[in-house]
This record gives sequence, C-alpha cells and structure tokens, in this order.
Amino acid sequence: MINPPGPTKGRGAVSNRDGRFEPTRREVVYDGWHLDDEELPPLRTTVGVDTARSVISRNDSPDVPFEQSINPYRGCEHGCVYCFARPSHAYLGLSPGLDFETRLFAKRGAAELLRKELSRSGYRCSPIALGINTDGYQPVERELRVTRELLEVLHETRHPVSIVTKSALVERDLDLLAGMGREGLAHVAVSITTLDRSLARQMEPRAATPQRRLETLRRLNEAGVPTAVLVAPVIPVLTDAELEAILAAAAKAGARSAGYVMLRLPHELAELFPEWLEAHHPLKASHVLNRLREMRGGALYDASFGKRMTGEGPYATIIQRRFRLARQRLGLNNRLPELRTDLFRAPSPNGQLSLL
Repeated sequence: MINPPGPTKGRGAVSNRDGRFEPTRREVVYDGWHLDDEELPPLRTTVGVDTARSVISRNDSPDVPFEQSINPYRGCEHGCVYCFARPSHAYLGLSPGLDFETRLFAKRGAAELLRKELSRSGYRCSPIALGINTDGYQPVERELRVTRELLEVLHETRHPVSIVTKSALVERDLDLLAGMGREGLAHVAVSITTLDRSLARQMEPRAATPQRRLETLRRLNEAGVPTAVLVAPVIPVLTDAELEAILAAAAKAGARSAGYVMLRLPHELAELFPEWLEAHHPLKASHVLNRLREMRGGALYDASFGKRMTGEGPYATIIQRRFRLARQRLGLNNRLPELRTDLFRAPSPNGQLSLL
C-alpha cells in the first residue's frame, strides 16, 4: 500500500510507515504529477484469520490490574492514532500505520479454544480482561461476533470478566452483561479521550463519539453493570485541559470509578504520532512533544514499570494531583467491586458444564 499524500478520510494514521523489523524502508516521493484535488480511492478494511492455538494471554506486569487477557482481534478499525497497540502489527510484517487499521485479523474459533482452556484440570480461575490490546467491540465485531461468542462462554461458565472499550456496541451484549454485573462477574470501563467531537474525529475516526460513549456508560450503569471511565490517553496541550470535564461528565453518566493513562509512544508511534500532529495541529506539535519529553527523561517514551503509564516530573505530578482531586470531588475514587471467582464452573471438553 502506498502512503497517501496526507490524512485519509475515516482513518487515523497519516501514512503507512514500515515496521521496525523490515529489512528495507520505503519513502514516497512526489514528482509533481499528483493533483491536489485528485481523490484517492478509499482504503478498504480486510479481515484475515488469526490461527491462534490458544486465546488466553498471561500477564505479570505490575502496571496493569489483571493476570489474564483475551484479544479477539489483531489490529483495530477504530484507527486511534495514539493506540499503543499499533507496534504489534510489525510482528506480522505489516505497517503499524494504515495497515493496523485496515488489515485486521480475527481469532475465528476463539470461543472453542477458550472452552478447552477453561476445562483443563489445572486451570485456576482469575478475571479475564477482554479486548485490552485492541478493542473487542470495534466495527467488524458487529458482523463477526467473535467477542460475543467469547462472552457467551464466560457467561455460561460464570467466569469473571472485565472489558475496556470505546464502542457503543457493548450495549448489544447487555443481555449477558447485566446478569453478570449483578452477580459480581463483570465490569466495563469506557475510554474517553476528549469531549471535542471534531478532535475525536481526527484522533479516533471510527470510534463512537464522546457523547455516545457517555450514553453507553449511562445504559450500562442502569442495567446493573459496574462501570468506570478511563481517561486514556491524556495528551499534553491537546486534551489535558479536559481532564476534569471528562470525569464530571462520566460521573453524571453513572461511572463509579476512574483512571487515566498518559500518552505513550513506543516504537513506531514515535514517528506516527508526530506525523499526525504536523498534519492536523502543526502549531501545537512541538509543544506537545516537548511536554512528553519532559515526562520521559528527554525521550518520547520510557518503558520502565511504574513510569510508562503516568510519566514523571513536574508536569506529570500536576496531572496526577488534578486527577486525584477531581476524582475525590466527584465521588469516583472508589474501586469497582472485586470480581468473584467462586462461582466459576469449568466446562467439560465436550461442551457440557461439569456437575462438580
């Protein structure tokens, strides 16, 4: 795929830069034949099959509150330009740029694999985080239903699950989540980056609008599903002024808890995000990047545990204090109820639930 000459309608990344494992680098050079008013054909989304042998990933990072996770998809059509998962597409020999949001892979048969893993004699029940690397409720889920099938297995076996999404499609599964939420088996966190619809369209072009995500919080809460808001990422200069407003809107919608994550730019994102800034917000670009460097010891990213999510230094401390004060004032400083593991019923390999 050739890099387009600028932003592509409906897509987040500005280019299709090569991944870090590629032996060669491609550069697009315009020779004057391109016409400014010439419209390029739209980029279509394709979905391949991810032939995974297992679906549960284990985690031992002290920065995240879960030990197990499942990602139904590789790549994400939401197209969030800041997505920390973009560099993972390089492992597939694809670009973390436009390939990440147009060349997706679905874990077909994931529900059957999950059933087998849950039925193993040595399996220890621990909450599963669903759709953490890429959103399990991205647009292709409406047709493919991989996340829905996984949730059906978790519901059937009464297995605890936590979900993070920026999609209203999660409401489709309230028939499962409502009961699980009331039994202490499900949480949902809705990610909101900005309340500015115009900015959201630039940064996360195929995600639900900020206002629609607030409505999703309200509907989940009314259905009995414990909810949280995740202000992620906080982007210096561009969105940091909205921190308190986002928390206030989420509290009004029924969120019980809140968290935030500072913008992270690992690997190829250190090129893709500045490129997007220059295309959409050139007058703020250097200011945004300088703020990031202030928090990362002069670099755009520091992967050290305990620092990568929040940064360090005066600016990071100010954001942290603002968040804590707003969270306390709005009643969002409570942790969500601990998910229960004592209700789990392991399925047998033939698909029937165990009587024991």
